[in-house]
Amino acid sequence: MDDRGADGRRNRLLAALPEPVYQRCTERLEPVELGVRQLLFEAEEPIQDVYFPLTAVASLVIAMSDGATVEVATVGSEGVVGLPVFLGAQSLPMRSFAQVPGRALRMDAETFRDVLADTDGPFTVVLQRYTQTIVSQMAQNVACNRLHSIEQRACRWLLMTADRVDGPRFALTQEFLAHMLGVRRASVTEVAGRLAHSGSITYSRGVVTVLDRDQLAAGSCECYGVIRDVLERMLGDPGSAADGHERGPVPTPR
Repeated sequence: MDDRGADGRRNRLLAALPEPVYQRCTERLEPVELGVRQLLFEAEEPIQDVYFPLTAVASLVIAMSDGATVEVATVGSEGVVGLPVFLGAQSLPMRSFAQVPGRALRMDAETFRDVLADTDGPFTVVLQRYTQTIVSQMAQNVACNRLHSIEQRACRWLLMTADRVDGPRFALTQEFLAHMLGVRRASVTEVAGRLAHSGSITYSRGVVTVLDRDQLAAGSCECYGVIRDVLERMLGDPGSAADGHERGPVPTPR
């Protein structure tokens, strides 16, 4: 297997596919490096490509007419950016961009539709299960943004991002986190200072390092655990969705 094929197993959707289906998919995927804030698709414009993140993390973001933004979902190595193509849609009223730079596998939308028709059942089952995780994540985010404090939401966001990258460090500016949470930058500065003082994180020159996951989880709201558990229940062990049998959950990447 070439490097592209070996990399593909880092994405849980691709890893869940039976080997023949997996091989047919990876033959049509192109490895790419995503830069921070690289636009993946724009609101209300046709989605040209789908992306299976390997080490990159993407955000789905709603932007208001006054320029205010808030994140509605996060996609990392557990998922795919461009899910509406699977659902038969051409576009979304939101944009997606790379939140954390890194590697991904890209396929143009038309080829993706062809692959779905080619591979039929197994790929469709995997994507149906992932669709449920995204819907659940969006619904939980709505409740979280309405009911929980900025500090709880920041802890949740940091944990979800740390789960999707290779290690505890990732690039993050306070301005970016403020946009993702839909709050003022000053509020994020205060929260980041408290989390650093408590020993949960360090923050220096736009890079966050998670030092104490347990402490960060204790400061988070219940939404982090709910979103994580839905992901594990829906995707589970690689191969579980593809062969139609439920298996036990696997640890979330740390």
